[in-house]
Amino acid sequence: MELSWAMKVRVAAVVAAGAVLIGILAWPLAAPPDPFGSVLASNVSFGGAIALLCLAFSVGLVAYFISWPYGREIGILAAPVGLAIWAVRSSSMTELIQVGPGAAQRYALFAALKWEPIFWLVLIAAGFLGVLVGQKIRSRPEPAEVQEKSSHKSNIYLNAVIALVGSALIAQLCIRVFAQDVGILDKKVTAQPSIGQIVFAVLVSFGLAAFAVKTFLNVSYIWPAVASIFVTAFSISSYATEDSLYYFAQRWPAAFFSSPVISILPVQMVAFGTLGSIAGYWLAVRYNYWRKHEAN
Repeated sequence: MELSWAMKVRVAAVVAAGAVLIGILAWPLAAPPDPFGSVLASNVSFGGAIALLCLAFSVGLVAYFISWPYGREIGILAAPVGLAIWAVRSSSMTELIQVGPGAAQRYALFAALKWEPIFWLVLIAAGFLGVLVGQKIRSRPEPAEVQEKSSHKSNIYLNAVIALVGSALIAQLCIRVFAQDVGILDKKVTAQPSIGQIVFAVLVSFGLAAFAVKTFLNVSYIWPAVASIFVTAFSISSYATEDSLYYFAQRWPAAFFSSPVISILPVQMVAFGTLGSIAGYWLAVRYNYWRKHEAN
């Protein structure tokens, strides 16, 4: 199951479309006021949000036709790749905390960031919707396939819930392992990971989560991607409490956290979490194919 050169060209074209149209050309719509600031949903105006939704949808639609006849499989990469460009260009959580290092200011910051991943995931969903519309334009679903899916609704819903919870747990545990920076004598303290560590940790962690739920539950990459919302929300609720933030405000500089997970910005969690989920899903598909046809 090696990728052909034609498939590689399609993947590269979709990645380039997402990177250029969203990551570069749409950057002014999400750019922070400070050139070295962080990419936050609060930076985006209402009109900018509508424009980004329309752009993400259009990019997904274009990506579907660029990568046809594998648009459904490849076109979904465009929107998260664009957000990933923003995630890399953004400054870190440390810079945000340095603006307001007090305990009350830190608490207000994390409260504002707690559910911000929803905004970024909605943008990615708009790109996915563009892909689905492209699929509708190009072809029609097979009636037998629709009937087969609708005949096992109870199992589908149960697997989806298990996949969502399991993905969130797996991703959070793995990020805490992979996003570690320099060792601190106090085991409850971790330093701000570099952007390279964040990219690696989130990609691999959600990749492992998607691989597991595809292998054992046979579900889509959608659920691990959605789990990125709950990883951020749960981590902030658990590790950014008032007592914890007061302790860190009094004793540690802004670059230190009670967990590496809360040092990751929402846009970074969602962008790289989605890309990792897609990669893990297809690795599981490839592994299952190898196990059935090539292992012997």
